Amino acid sequence: MGERKQVEISVEELEKQEYYIREVRKINDEQYGNTGRHKKHLTITYGCQMNEHDSEKMNFMLSQMGYAPSDNIKEADIVIFNTCAVRENAELKVYGKLGHMKSIKRIKPDVKIMVCGCMMQQQHVIDEIKKSHRHVDAVFGTHNYHKLPEFIYESYGSEKTIVDVWNIDGQVVEGLRSIRKFDTKAYVNITYGCNNFCTYCIVPYTRGRERSRKPQDIISEIEMLAKDGVKEVTLLGQNVNSYGKTLEMEYSFAQLIRDVNEIDGIERIRFMTSHPKDLSDELIYAIRDCDKVCNYLHLPVQSGSSRVLSKMNRHYTKEQYLELVAKIRKEIPDIAFTTDIIVGFPGETEEDFQDTLDVLRQVRYDSAFTFIYSKRSGTPAAEMPDQIDEGIKHERLERLMSLVNDISAQINETYRGETVEVLVEGPSKTDKTRLMGRTPQSKLVNFEGSEELVGKLVNVRIDDPKTFSLNGIVL
Repeated sequence: MGERKQVEISVEELEKQEYYIREVRKINDEQYGNTGRHKKHLTITYGCQMNEHDSEKMNFMLSQMGYAPSDNIKEADIVIFNTCAVRENAELKVYGKLGHMKSIKRIKPDVKIMVCGCMMQQQHVIDEIKKSHRHVDAVFGTHNYHKLPEFIYESYGSEKTIVDVWNIDGQVVEGLRSIRKFDTKAYVNITYGCNNFCTYCIVPYTRGRERSRKPQDIISEIEMLAKDGVKEVTLLGQNVNSYGKTLEMEYSFAQLIRDVNEIDGIERIRFMTSHPKDLSDELIYAIRDCDKVCNYLHLPVQSGSSRVLSKMNRHYTKEQYLELVAKIRKEIPDIAFTTDIIVGFPGETEEDFQDTLDVLRQVRYDSAFTFIYSKRSGTPAAEMPDQIDEGIKHERLERLMSLVNDISAQINETYRGETVEVLVEGPSKTDKTRLMGRTPQSKLVNFEGSEELVGKLVNVRIDDPKTFSLNGIVL
């Protein structure tokens, strides 16, 4: 197979997008003139940070078309489901929501229902929606969400479901703006797709093969974000460590990190996700040397068993992973690690599971995202023999989470009495009268303070550490 080259969206395509934004805006402005009410939109997002960022871009288009945001599904005039195909549970939630929307559409026939994202890159999902959810107005995938204004405009003159899903190696779309969840921090995609083909993972089939954005496009975007007041950027990719491999020039992820570190106004740099097999010494030194890069690394292990890792097609062993962690800690002693772990992969024995618990005890992750293995149609693991009983999966997950939480609580307790630097994000989710923010190690900190602190770096003394967060006092 020949090398895949990055293809940017044409100027004509972006001009077409602007045209449809204007046309939909006319329709919405006319309604506002007649009723005095702005149309409202609701985007429901499932899955990873990349999906979150895609939704931010769609929300910007919706605002340009005259829609006001809403968190009430019954009052929204357009509802968009941005879907995830990684876990079966997320897919079932989408189908459940679409069933609920059918009754809403009976009461409110003009409501627009659109479904996009990773699930839509699978033909059996499209077939199911066309068969059982004919009330859906449009279906599109992960590569052409920039066409949302066109789909909305076309839906006004069509009673059939619009289906427009690009192939899995779609174009890289540049120049799309977004409405960020937080004013002070932003996501920035640096790669799209994945070449790893882990046997349990559907991502290469839904987001396509790996494509890297051009360095100058990434740098320019971050410079604009800095001018807009952003203090922290998170560089996103299915495997950020392999950034640059599809470029026509020699340029590594470590080089990108060093260049972003020089951008005025940016005070913190994060990135995810890192694949252990591609984490180079060059990158370790860049994290160590660059003062803006947070001492935090999300390094998915998935399993502690070398036998299971081989079946997963992860390309490293338990011993190699632990050696990598030791090498990183030698260069960056105060780094915090988080991880992803799958329980109940086909053929996983109790001995394999004990290997996973052993890795937890040795690495001592600050936190872990834990998952029960879920069959994904089209992946090799779905056809593997020795699928694990659901009861065993759940029992192992409980033991795993108990150990994860114990270690997290122990690590958080070491912060008692310590002073940490916090980037203030906004009101606390658990208590709106308080503020919340994160340390460079991504620790969530809650504290009392005025709204004037939002967007600023403050020092907080920790006096009440919890299992999943820290409570403190601003100094």
